[in-house]
Amino acid sequence: MKKFNWKTERTQTLISFLQEKRHYLSLGAGELSNSKIRRLVISGSVHVNGKCCRIPAYTLLPGSSVEVRIDSEKLFYEKQPDDIQFELTDDDVLFEDEWLIIVNKPAFFPVEKTIVQDRNNLHQTVIDFLYKRNPELRNPPYVGMMHRLDKETSGAILFTKTREINGAMHDLFEGHKVTKQYRAVAFNKGKREIPNTFSVEGYMNRISPKSSACKMGMVKDTADGLFSHTDFSVAKTEGEYVHLDCILQTGRTHQIRVHLSSYGLPLVGDELYGGPKGFAQNNYRIMLHSRSLEFIHPKTGKTIRAESPLPPLF
Repeated sequence: MKKFNWKTERTQTLISFLQEKRHYLSLGAGELSNSKIRRLVISGSVHVNGKCCRIPAYTLLPGSSVEVRIDSEKLFYEKQPDDIQFELTDDDVLFEDEWLIIVNKPAFFPVEKTIVQDRNNLHQTVIDFLYKRNPELRNPPYVGMMHRLDKETSGAILFTKTREINGAMHDLFEGHKVTKQYRAVAFNKGKREIPNTFSVEGYMNRISPKSSACKMGMVKDTADGLFSHTDFSVAKTEGEYVHLDCILQTGRTHQIRVHLSSYGLPLVGDELYGGPKGFAQNNYRIMLHSRSLEFIHPKTGKTIRAESPLPPLF
């Protein structure tokens, strides 16, 4: 883990400040793309005045302290894409108002740009969708990312439509005030007895070697990783397959996948964490779906609950 610390000299956005520092952030690995710099912010690797900041457009004032923490193996690793083609329609919008849009993401579709050129992604697809609906706009509309889903994970994901609400939504996610519920299908080898409800908690960190796909795992304590907690309840069982509702109490990379694997219930299709590759009619995706997002709207004060229909086999 490499750390950088700077003090700002003028008012500017966080992303523009980091772009000016790309020579240092590249760690000698060549030109660091804007999408990689953006990923650093979205992933929680940047702290402003001692507080994690995931908003690329955040305004820095003169004298602000900026700290960047880089895991070089995770930042520079890129898997070759095997994405689907997808175009957002009105049927894919789960909730929308003047500030927010929540959409239904398909599996096998990345959320944001990567180093692979011309790779389609959900963020750009949402921008295109809103632009086509408002052709009178001179420039593409603003769309902000507050959180991510793995490429193979389907379901509800939220974007902002105005910078005005970014700070409030960032605080909701950081304060764990957005309830994120997932549906998972796990493999219960031998059909061992499991309770109807259970929780998994502990510290997590990356355990994979350099220049390989990111693999997380449970580690000993806070000195080795970050605390994680997921609550599970059994929705139904089908032989050795168990369908689980999962509520994240923290948001770590691959959290549900790691927690279920450590409990002896690896996700179907998740070979990285010990799961069998097939389910039912030879479906080979990782069986994880973002079922709903629920929170108090920071502008209207209303409870927003956006639900994504369960795909086949869930």
